[in-house]
Amino acid sequence: MSDLGEDEALARIAEALERIAPPPGPRPDFSAASAFVWHVDPDRLEPVARINRVDLSLLVGIDRARDTLLANTERFARGLPANNALLWGARGMGKSSLVKAVHGALEQDHADLKLIEIQREDLASIGRCLAYLRGAPERFVLYCDDLSFSHDDAHYKSLKAVLDGGVEGRPDNVVLYATSNRRHLMPRDMIENERSTAISPSEAVEEKVSLSDRFGLWLGFHPCGQDEYLSMIQGYCAAFGVEISAEDLRAEAIEWQATRGSRSGRVAWQFFTDLAGRHGVALG
Repeated sequence: MSDLGEDEALARIAEALERIAPPPGPRPDFSAASAFVWHVDPDRLEPVARINRVDLSLLVGIDRARDTLLANTERFARGLPANNALLWGARGMGKSSLVKAVHGALEQDHADLKLIEIQREDLASIGRCLAYLRGAPERFVLYCDDLSFSHDDAHYKSLKAVLDGGVEGRPDNVVLYATSNRRHLMPRDMIENERSTAISPSEAVEEKVSLSDRFGLWLGFHPCGQDEYLSMIQGYCAAFGVEISAEDLRAEAIEWQATRGSRSGRVAWQFFTDLAGRHGVALG
C-alpha cells in the first residue's frame, strides 16, 4: 500500500472512531442540582431536578446498615477517608432507598456532596465518567443500582479497574456505592459452573468473585419479619398523617402481604400507597 493510501486509511479510521466515541461535553455546573445521571453517546452528566427518595427516618429494620453507611458518607463529605460500599441482600429491603436517603440527610450540611447515578450497562464508560469528576471541588457518591454480572460479561473488569485504582487511581473526591441482590455479584450456579469447567478452577472463580472483595464495606440486607413489616407501615402512617385503627391496619397489612406472598420494605410501601389513596392522603 502506498503512503498516500495508508494516510487515507488512517484518516478514515480516525473519523470513524470520532463518530463512534464523540468528544465529551463540558463539565456541568454542579451547583445546578444535587444529583446527576451519567449518560453516554455522547458522554454527559444530566442534572436531576427532583430525586425520588424517602426520608432516612422512614427506613425501619435496617438500623445497622443505615448507621454504618451514614457514618461512612459523612466522613467522606468532610474530606476524610471513606470506603466504597456494597449493599447486598434481599429484594425490596431498602438498599437503593438507603443510598438516596443518606445523601438527602447529608446534603443540607454538605452542599458540595453530589449523587451521581451510573447504569450497569454503562459501566464500560466509568473511567470517562471519573474524568468528569476528577479535580472538581465537589465530592461525589457514584452510585450503581442492581449490580450483577453474567459469565460472559466483561463490565466487571471496568469496575474492577476503578476499585483497584488503576494507574491514575480513584479520584479522592469520589466514592462508589453499589447495590446487588448477590453477595458476590454473580449467581451461585455460575460460580459452581466456573469451578467445574475451568482449567484452573480456583483462579477462574477468584477472578469472578474477587470484585466484591474490593468494596471496603459489605452491608447485608435480610428479609424482614412481620413485626418489622408492620413497623414500617406504622411509620409511614405517622409521617404522612394517615389515621387508621391499629387493629384494622394490622389486618389489612397482613392480608396484603399474604396476597403478595412476601414481606419487604417495598411491599410495605406498596400497601401504604394503596392505603393512603383510599384515605385521600397525597404523598407528593
